[in-house]
Amino acid sequence: MKKFAHEFKEFAIKGNAIQLAVGVVIGSAFGAIVSSLVADIITPLISLITGAVSFSELAWTLPGEQGVVLTYGNFLQASIDFLITAFAIFMMVRALNKLTKKKEAEPVAPAAPTADIVLLEEILEELKKNN
Repeated sequence: MKKFAHEFKEFAIKGNAIQLAVGVVIGSAFGAIVSSLVADIITPLISLITGAVSFSELAWTLPGEQGVVLTYGNFLQASIDFLITAFAIFMMVRALNKLTKKKEAEPVAPAAPTADIVLLEEILEELKKNN
């Protein structure tokens, strides 16, 4: 049992597990923000264009005795949430990639030559002068 507890402790303390947990929590919070953005801002603006129709009320009743109703408005709402979330994540990843490329593109200053190389260069200069 001690070995199992030790292995679990190593797993939980590793950076990857902690980073994953933080990512899930931030992702959940971000999802709530995007859902609010879509439901409270974007959907009402689209509703103005479409004639003040709420997406959640959009439905299609299939003909027949059973009265099957397809509420496609909820699907549209979820699709808009997904697209906005995917776009926001894309923009964040794109910005992070640009920052990473800038760090990689910065030239690294060449290391100072060692004493051996300086001595060899001086000898080479003296030989050139003598010839």
